[in-house]
Amino acid sequence: MKPLQAGTFTFEWGSRTYVMGILNVTPDSFSGDGLLSSSSPPDTGKAIDQARRFLEAGCDVLDVGGESTRPGAAQVEVEEEIRRVVPVIRALRAEFPQAVISIDTYKAAVASQAFEAGAHILNDVWGLRADPKLAEAAARHQAPVILMHNRSNPASVEVRERLGNAYLAASYDNLLEDVKRDLLESVTIARQAGIPDERIILDPGIGFGKTVEQNLELIRRLDEIRALGFPVLLGPSRKSFIGYTLNLPPDQRLEGTAAAVAVGITRGADIVRVHDVEAMVRVARMTDAIVRPS
Repeated sequence: MKPLQAGTFTFEWGSRTYVMGILNVTPDSFSGDGLLSSSSPPDTGKAIDQARRFLEAGCDVLDVGGESTRPGAAQVEVEEEIRRVVPVIRALRAEFPQAVISIDTYKAAVASQAFEAGAHILNDVWGLRADPKLAEAAARHQAPVILMHNRSNPASVEVRERLGNAYLAASYDNLLEDVKRDLLESVTIARQAGIPDERIILDPGIGFGKTVEQNLELIRRLDEIRALGFPVLLGPSRKSFIGYTLNLPPDQRLEGTAAAVAVGITRGADIVRVHDVEAMVRVARMTDAIVRPS
């Protein structure tokens, strides 16, 4: 696979695992790390502090999102999402001019303003299916796109007070084949908008419309997603499949996340999206030393 240029940074796929750190500019993150309090303006100082910790720990990408994907979370209007993320992205770009920033959104208007504020990459949890204008916006800004698999239904949520909410499983005839087919349909949307293959990254969508067992199977068979010929992002961090497996709430899922990250890397993950950056950078580096000997 060809290297990917994002700003001044080059992703050399296969050379090592890259770490994406999550910056939630929301008041209702499932993991309790949101940087927004109710309807107040975003705290750019707090975002800069968190980003600095991430970068000093070895984070490669700062992923900024203004709408929680927590099961049961309310949808955020475009104007509100822009109000949340754009000041943070501008502040990050000014403070860390070399940093790679991704915008976690499925809305074209939000993505366009985020790119203009300094974001490089689009991270779309709906794989370009939610907003027909989004692929065109990414192509216009020559932005790489992360296309996530998602069959979750916002109305189908299981509520467990201690372990947190989870999306109920969607219907699959064959999990891996269905996920691969859906991802390739998103790839087609990207291509039709003029996004070249070297700017496409795939994400199997851990936690979105899958059972605990299906999430575990996706990680175990991640190499089959990688075999489609695109770099792969894995996002297992603190998710409910870990909580249900270990019977632990979100703030006690570090070890479970580490196990998922390590196994995912052995199966071909190129990027891991995580909350606990310092610990997961160490996990990634150790796993790389075992599976990617120099």
